[in-house]
Amino acid sequence: MLNTAGYQAYQKNKYGTVSPHKLITLLYEGAINHIGKAKQAIQDRQVFSAHRSILKSQEIVSELLSCLNEDLGGEIAKNMKNLYLYVIDCLVQANLRKQVEPLDQALDVLLPLKSAWDQIGKEVSIGT
Repeated sequence: MLNTAGYQAYQKNKYGTVSPHKLITLLYEGAINHIGKAKQAIQDRQVFSAHRSILKSQEIVSELLSCLNEDLGGEIAKNMKNLYLYVIDCLVQANLRKQVEPLDQALDVLLPLKSAWDQIGKEVSIGT
């Protein structure tokens, strides 16, 4: 029998001890992964599975949105906010219509952002 409380504590500790950069990386990966699952589910006509994956992606992108600090981030944070809001809108449209195209539009935004974020991580780790 699985020790649920122990597993939950492990999961919390697992993500609670990663660097802020790694946490954002994990969020990008999660959103991209769930969008991929949603695309496959739509293609397989698995409506409920697509719905769940799209909602999970929306939750993750909303978390990315909540990580922004517009006071400190200035124009960059404002632009990121607009991109995240656009991605959320694409996800909503994909969920309403059960169409792949809005998911591709969301990926067109998230994949370059993740790539740029990965590059920032490499440069920061080289500089330290």
